[in-house]
Amino acid sequence: MPLDFLSMPERTRYEIVPPTILEVDIRQHFHLTYADRLIVLPLRGETNRLGVALQIGLLRLMGFLPDNWWTQLPLDVVEFVAAQLRIEPGNLTTYGHRQQTRSDHFLLVVKHLGFRRWEPLDVVWLEPWLLERALEHDGERVLLAMSVQKLHQQGVVRPPIAVLERLVSSINELAHQEAYRRLSPLLTDELKTRLDGLLTPEKDWAITRHRWLVQTATGSNPAAIRTVLDKLKYLRDFGVPTWPDDLMTGNRQKRLSMIGRHRSNRHLERLPVHKRYPILVAFLRERLLTLTDEALSMFDAFWEYNLAKARKEYEAYQQEVAAAKDTAMHLLGGAVKVVLDEAGTPAEQVRPQIYQTTPRDKLLLAWQAVEALLYPTRHSKLSFLTKRYGFFKQFTPYFLGQIVFQQGFTGDDFEKALQLVIELQQGSRRKLPPAPPSNFIKPVWRKFAYNTETGWDRAGYELSVLATLRDRLRSGDVFVDTSNEYGNLNSYLMAPAEWVLRRDELCRQLNLPAPSSDRLKQRITELETLLVPMQKLLEAGGDLRLEDGHLVLTRLTAEEVPLTTKALQEEINRRMPAVDLTDILVEVDSWVGFTHHLPGLEHAARGEDHPTRLLATLLALGCNIPLSDMARSSGLAYQSLWWTGANYLREETLRAANNVLVNEQHRQWLAAYWGDGTFSSSDGQRFPVSGKIRNARPLPNYFGPGKGVTQQNHTADQYAQYGTKVVPATLRDATVVLDEIIGNQTDLKITEHTTDTAGYTDIIFALFDLLGLQFSPRLRDIADQRLCKIKGKDWTYPGLKFTGTINPDYIERHWDELLRLAGSIQSGEVAASLFIRKLQAYPRQNNLTYVLQAYGQLIKTVFILRYLQSKPMRQRIHGQLNKGEELNGLRAWLWFGSDGVIRRKQHEQQMESSWSLTIVANCVVLWNTVYMQEVLRQLASEGYAIDETHFEHLSPCRFEHINRLGKYSFDNSSGFGSGNLRPLRRADKE
Repeated sequence: MPLDFLSMPERTRYEIVPPTILEVDIRQHFHLTYADRLIVLPLRGETNRLGVALQIGLLRLMGFLPDNWWTQLPLDVVEFVAAQLRIEPGNLTTYGHRQQTRSDHFLLVVKHLGFRRWEPLDVVWLEPWLLERALEHDGERVLLAMSVQKLHQQGVVRPPIAVLERLVSSINELAHQEAYRRLSPLLTDELKTRLDGLLTPEKDWAITRHRWLVQTATGSNPAAIRTVLDKLKYLRDFGVPTWPDDLMTGNRQKRLSMIGRHRSNRHLERLPVHKRYPILVAFLRERLLTLTDEALSMFDAFWEYNLAKARKEYEAYQQEVAAAKDTAMHLLGGAVKVVLDEAGTPAEQVRPQIYQTTPRDKLLLAWQAVEALLYPTRHSKLSFLTKRYGFFKQFTPYFLGQIVFQQGFTGDDFEKALQLVIELQQGSRRKLPPAPPSNFIKPVWRKFAYNTETGWDRAGYELSVLATLRDRLRSGDVFVDTSNEYGNLNSYLMAPAEWVLRRDELCRQLNLPAPSSDRLKQRITELETLLVPMQKLLEAGGDLRLEDGHLVLTRLTAEEVPLTTKALQEEINRRMPAVDLTDILVEVDSWVGFTHHLPGLEHAARGEDHPTRLLATLLALGCNIPLSDMARSSGLAYQSLWWTGANYLREETLRAANNVLVNEQHRQWLAAYWGDGTFSSSDGQRFPVSGKIRNARPLPNYFGPGKGVTQQNHTADQYAQYGTKVVPATLRDATVVLDEIIGNQTDLKITEHTTDTAGYTDIIFALFDLLGLQFSPRLRDIADQRLCKIKGKDWTYPGLKFTGTINPDYIERHWDELLRLAGSIQSGEVAASLFIRKLQAYPRQNNLTYVLQAYGQLIKTVFILRYLQSKPMRQRIHGQLNKGEELNGLRAWLWFGSDGVIRRKQHEQQMESSWSLTIVANCVVLWNTVYMQEVLRQLASEGYAIDETHFEHLSPCRFEHINRLGKYSFDNSSGFGSGNLRPLRRADKE
């Protein structure tokens, strides 16, 4: 790790007083207590009293005093302290002339607050503490921030930041050595030999086992599933599942595993043993989890694919039957007509007459068609699964043998049925018993698998068991211990013992009352308060009214932009500098140093051209430009761009770099006119894919006959995008809406979020409220929304669809379960999207789903009544969603490479591209904002009449002045042309 990993802007921020201090921090740290006044008031002179009082607040706030701090303090801080002392804030201008006075005052403040000065011997206790943190998270900036916080907590005045920077730089090597030491009981000579064997090709193998394990499937066909199962079998034979779980922390395991996946065999071989073996152990443990997830998700996708095929075949069958019916009716109708013509056709001539017009074989086919209609043998799409049974058998015996399934629900005989199918498929049992376990089978599957005359059909029975296995894996009724995505439902929640210890702390963080009655009474009171004005509004008519008992809400009209605002926008457009996209990245990086937050996997030294390679690779990923094209356009070597991307551009580093851009946008004065950074929106942006990509899904309205994925983007009200996630195109937006809000690590304090109609469910309303957030979706189908009444409340409800009823007593009984879920999500124990998918998959017996839905219905009802009654709220929500659409327009303009088609196969690669695109888009937004500010300053200096109310209508999503394509050269000085041809490339060269 380089000793000076901080950029100059970062180092400066550590060494100065913050230019802006929040009001809550001013009141908390700069309020003078009685003890403070006993120290301050006896001092001679108002200047000295003010200076010491401010030092007390600064040391409380920052844990040290920056050089020349008295020249950096914000005026509101000085005024706040001066008012408490009843002196003029201007007295501070004369403070600090004598070095001895400043030194004496500093020692006085340090002693008063119980601090002590930093000493070199403090490294003795800080280094072991920091080593433990490094074993959990070895990001140097995170460790530095933790060191600063620890010193503050211990009452040690922070030394110059360079001292701590050097200490953090040295800790990485110690962390590797400590990890190796803790693994020593596991690392026998035999295991070391086997680990080394991962890096050398085996006999008859073209690649190493390590590279084989790294490769990820791109499809979900039987051959691909069997390959994943082969890898799982190899890991089980290696003994990985038997290794202790506490060998290393989860974060460190992921970090080391990432190094193992991205490094070549030769590179790993060259590493010293104290680095190589922990990396390989972490790699194998992480692959066991991810490969299990892969096998289970591929099993799920294979089912989805075959059900879709069966549905299409059933629909084609129905069309054929319908066509055959028409033909049969026509033919049989003609025959019946002859039979009924008693006067014209004698009885003995009926049959010859019919056969004369319609041959017997055609009549037979017509009768068979009618018989098929009267007695159908194929009642549903499941009837067409039987012929696909053979495709399942290509991998299911292996699948059921390699994965150990645990039962989370034991209220039926499914466990016995699963064991029976395992025995049948693996050959230990040859026949299906006459009465197999079946009380878990749904009626539609029972009709498919059981015939009253012939009994159980083996193929139908096995498929019904496998279908139930798929459903229960989705819901958590069946789980797998060696899986991240398909684990025990309860394992995703905070352990009961830990919950008891952290309950009060987490409830305070979420502003949730532990007694449920307080929160429920508050929400029920809100509902009651909103009912009366709702009825009056409906009776008054206007934008909100009832027509024939049906709710009508007049659509919002586009806000009229004043002509003066349009003139200002045009003036800004004329003055914005014409710029290349590459120059924007370079310039923005010079302002904020976001590339300094893109460290390599092993903190290796960087060459002089590293910033250029980093930005070139970032631009290629963010604009969907193949690296080979970027190499030709930039003059950089393809291998160096590939290596840079593999080592520096990862999801966690890209997120950190993006946070810097979001924070810088938040600090721009113009951005404050667009919002305060507390309101955000999310929207899905769909992109087509090329080739076989596992997470791609068909969506004809967007992709025609092809497939695609969705980038779910989170946009703050200041036009900065703080989150992005790549998901299957068919996944409902509501499932993933919370993840980026909970994982937000920027300076934005998101308290309210909006989505379009597809982004909400009752569960989402409940979770937002439990997490202390306001969910405010735009509702297009509001007239059809199901509202709820309160059981036991004899209220008069307006003429809306109050068709549901909730029982507050039921919610109160299960309130602690809701708190535990909210606490688990807030603390990062489980991703909201993962738990929501589990709850929505199969909520049959899950009581938590019911109580969440009930509470969500209450919160949704309160929100809808507010939404209907407040046009400004509807306009604000509409405006924020428009900002997200503007950003999506900018992203689509930037995503111009490869015709906008995604060709990166792995989800990890797609996430890297999506985050790179987010960074490039935020660079454009920040650059535009800064230069728009400069244009406004220049216009003001020229006497241009500027009305600040126009600023909210300005947008930084403009790109007309940006050249995204680079520059073309038509220089003919090379001497080619006029018959002189270029030399051909050699066949052995690229």
